[in-house]
Amino acid sequence: MPSRRNVLLAGGGLLVAAGTTTAQSAQAAEPGQSQITTRNPLIEQRADPFITRPVNGMYYMTGSVPEYDRIVVRGAPTIDGLASARERTIWRRPSSGKMGGHIWAPELHRIDGRWYVYFAAGDSDDVFRIRTYVLESIADDPRTDSWVLRGQMITKWDTFTLDSTTFEHRGRRYFAWAQSEPGIATNSNLYIAEMASPLAIKGDPVRLAVPTLPWEIQGFKVNEGPAVIIRNGRVFMTYSASATDARYCMGLLTADEQSDLLDARSWTKSPQPIFTTNENTRQYGPGHNSFTVAEDGKTDVLVYHARDYRDISGDPLYDPNRHTRVQRLYWNDDGTPSFGVPVGKGGPALRFSPLNAPNLYVRHYEYRLRVDGDVRELADSQFRIVPGFRDPGRIALQSVNFPDRYVRVVDPMTIRVDPYDESDVYGKAASFVQVPGLADSKATSFRLTTDPAAYLGHDNGRFVVVRPSGSQRDRQRVSFWIR
Repeated sequence: MPSRRNVLLAGGGLLVAAGTTTAQSAQAAEPGQSQITTRNPLIEQRADPFITRPVNGMYYMTGSVPEYDRIVVRGAPTIDGLASARERTIWRRPSSGKMGGHIWAPELHRIDGRWYVYFAAGDSDDVFRIRTYVLESIADDPRTDSWVLRGQMITKWDTFTLDSTTFEHRGRRYFAWAQSEPGIATNSNLYIAEMASPLAIKGDPVRLAVPTLPWEIQGFKVNEGPAVIIRNGRVFMTYSASATDARYCMGLLTADEQSDLLDARSWTKSPQPIFTTNENTRQYGPGHNSFTVAEDGKTDVLVYHARDYRDISGDPLYDPNRHTRVQRLYWNDDGTPSFGVPVGKGGPALRFSPLNAPNLYVRHYEYRLRVDGDVRELADSQFRIVPGFRDPGRIALQSVNFPDRYVRVVDPMTIRVDPYDESDVYGKAASFVQVPGLADSKATSFRLTTDPAAYLGHDNGRFVVVRPSGSQRDRQRVSFWIR
């Protein structure tokens, strides 16, 4: 029997049954549903990650390199393909003078048939004299040697400026960024302006957010790294706050999509952070995110960086191990985004929805499994399919937010996520056979190892062991969409 260590080192992504992987298993999902079938982390030592939506069938990715000396771009037809894609340096800082200092947080945007990179740069004699600059390319492929430096993005004040992004909404293009404003005792605030062109803003900037809440001022008073996603009648702007160590976290601003985005009163700041360090998954300082979509063109994907450890020697800014990570972004019933927790190393984090109750999800509450709707604690409903503990061809269901716990049958009416132990009793009770859904072969069912006629199933909100009869209702009770 494999040890817990070996199971976890397997990456959490392998399905032993039939020699498949979760990437293949995820195809057994409800039509129209998509899995984020990628590894975590996706790319090591790439902070401030930005992944485009597909352009001519290609994803492109850029981010900060640990040396802070250049801008790189890689491309692939899939998100997962970015992990092994060859990286090209498209611009390198000069050896001295202006822009010869730290190069931070590039973003890559396709606007009116041209590529633009917005990035922050310091000077060689003052690496923290950070300002925002822009590169332009007329090439179809941003990895080519066709970039031209177009100069500095000018704002109202000649002060510390970084983390610029751009988005279009209702026929207008906007620029959002972080900047230190004279007269305000913070490191950086969030601003927005309309763009006159991809190279310039018009009008005065509008201040959207100032770090004032306790979780925004840990170490430094920071609001930075804005990223925008427009869904469900609202404009959502995520941002990052506090120092770049384990205290780094993400907040959220929200505006009605019909409102004037240049009116600060249109925006509401969420009082609590929406994405933070998680000790159980051992993910520290998640932040500086962007958004993309999965290969189906509609499933939203959260892109961010985080470390695998809390303790850092020296200035966290120079610790190289902020890795690029991706995970699916879900949506609550009220239309707001549901971020969950930064998931740990391994394969895709999955949710299971009953075939005959597609708006409900299998989740654990106080470690006991049940079936609920509108699960606000998203991570309670996320699992990984990993190698089983007993015979070949078995799988186990690992809790995402308590990765030392696995789904275990205690008795026919009690199924829990319990800490792993190496006993034969535990191994049998926590191992299952994954088979095509009994009610629909595109779904999936989990058969007990100890009883080939019994399956994991649901009954009026309870998650129980079911011995299905020949009825369609019984077969549906033990069949689940993977989402």
